[in-house]
Amino acid sequence: MAVSDILAAWEECSKIDTLFILVCCVFCWLIIPAVGLGYSGYSIHRNGLASFYPSLLVIAVCSIQWWIIGYSIAYGTGGGIIGGFDKAFHVGVLANPIGTIPEILFSEFQLIFCATVCVISIGGACERGRMLPLIPFIFLWCTFVYEPLAHMVWSETGFLGTLGVLDFAGGTPVHICSGASATALSVYLSHPLFRSRRSASRTPQHLKLHRPHNSMCQLLALMIIWNAWLAFDAGTTLALNFKSIMTAVVTNICASSGALTWALITYRETGKWSLDSTFMGAIAGLVMITPSAGFIDMTTAFFFGIAGALICRQALRIKFTKFAAHWRWVDNGDTFATHCIGGLVGTIATGLFARRDVAAYDGATEILGGCFFDGNWSQLGIQILEAVVGFVWSFVGSYVLFALIDCIPGFEVLATDSEIVLGMDASQMGESLYEAQWAEEEDYYPFSGECRLD
Repeated sequence: MAVSDILAAWEECSKIDTLFILVCCVFCWLIIPAVGLGYSGYSIHRNGLASFYPSLLVIAVCSIQWWIIGYSIAYGTGGGIIGGFDKAFHVGVLANPIGTIPEILFSEFQLIFCATVCVISIGGACERGRMLPLIPFIFLWCTFVYEPLAHMVWSETGFLGTLGVLDFAGGTPVHICSGASATALSVYLSHPLFRSRRSASRTPQHLKLHRPHNSMCQLLALMIIWNAWLAFDAGTTLALNFKSIMTAVVTNICASSGALTWALITYRETGKWSLDSTFMGAIAGLVMITPSAGFIDMTTAFFFGIAGALICRQALRIKFTKFAAHWRWVDNGDTFATHCIGGLVGTIATGLFARRDVAAYDGATEILGGCFFDGNWSQLGIQILEAVVGFVWSFVGSYVLFALIDCIPGFEVLATDSEIVLGMDASQMGESLYEAQWAEEEDYYPFSGECRLD
């Protein structure tokens, strides 16, 4: 493309909108290492760095994969499930406007979505999986799981998008996808099928329940994620307008009500304030608001946060049950309880409470609305279909990819017994008797490991 054509296309773009999305990109980028920081805070001290480092691998591998083929698969011209290859290696992806911003900036913003979902997903291997197999897994997972799903939901030719799904910033491509993928990895590490299973030194073990071991990592992760999520949702409008402002506002109120709800319930039951409960409540609220941020008002968002905290807190009980212990299932970082269940509930709730007048705050978006405010009851069925497709696609695809990588010599996905220290008794890890009693207390389901503040 000639330089004159590129500059002419650039002149057609809105400089204000471009600057706004560029700033959103800068703020959002920090969420990728922040998720790794959160996983590091959940892990024991010995595994802290190993739990954080994969987030850096995600940034590198996703960026390269997105440039080569990822953007083309997600947003290239194609069918209902996958995009074409017309934008491979970003050929021609320069200043041509997408809305009012350059396409290259749109691509960069969507890359951050891809990397964020990926870093949440690989948390399923936290403390039990090896790092080396994660590199091919990240590349393949982006290619065959996330990007086709993003194409189905957000592309103009995607089959879910053409059905009329309402998914503003990623209830299915972000949260259901990441939660289901992380669960698939965790399940496979508990019951490997191939080389990890045949290895005498790689014995699947159930992680003993333990408190988060680094409160400062959790605190920093929460601050960064909360801040970046405001930019995520506001930037999804791809322009600086009243709707972008409202999405940031409803995102904040939903996260706030979720954090306060979970923290107050824990305080009522234990008499102590819990950083972990506040962290989990905020994440639950942020997950709930993601698919609906551009379609609901502040009052609805407030109750979304409360509902998200209550439902995700109940879902967290599963990891503390005898059933989970019997099947050696581990919800690393509580991704199943928050992202998967919260994403499912948020996606369906969007169909119930979406409002056409709120969606039109940008002056361009037209939707039929949801069930309660606009009487569009068919939207509920569409949202349920999206959630089911997203879960099945993500879980099955991630499980198959992880199993195939486990077949390759040298790429065994399960860590050796010497690396899996959480199968040891508390006394072997140098922990107190109280920690050991806490870790095995069956009825301590609600808290996912409390880091209490007296």
